Amino acid sequence: MKRHIPGLRQATQNGDDLLEGIFLVRVDRAFYRWHPQRPFFSLRLVVLEPKEHTGQIISGRLYCTPRALWRLNWFLRDFGYDTDLLGKEEVDEKALLGLQGVVRTSRTTLNGRSYLNLGGFAPASEWEELSASTVSARGGAESSDDL
Repeated sequence: MKRHIPGLRQATQNGDDLLEGIFLVRVDRAFYRWHPQRPFFSLRLVVLEPKEHTGQIISGRLYCTPRALWRLNWFLRDFGYDTDLLGKEEVDEKALLGLQGVVRTSRTTLNGRSYLNLGGFAPASEWEELSASTVSARGGAESSDDL
């Protein structure tokens, strides 16, 4: 039996479909994954802005190793996670759902395989300022390095 699958032709094997840049996103799913050396949170983020990427999905990991906890803390703080739970050193997967913030993504290629890095975070309230600086940076002005 043959199946017609729209968009299959545009799918790439080399990771060209990975979104790079600064996006306003909402946490759609979050799962803790235990691993003996590198436990992590697997995140699925839905792009809210810019409009040309609205609805697209960004998937990434935030590691929970002692050396990587600063990045997880940065994410939780900037996305408006409950400060009481954060003070108790607890992360509730259900409390992460629906949180919004700004994320900067970039691509890394290792052994011929592309990976998406969640490189920086900011509160959703800073979206207008960050997106404006990104647009002006494309026009030749300097961008802010806040993220």
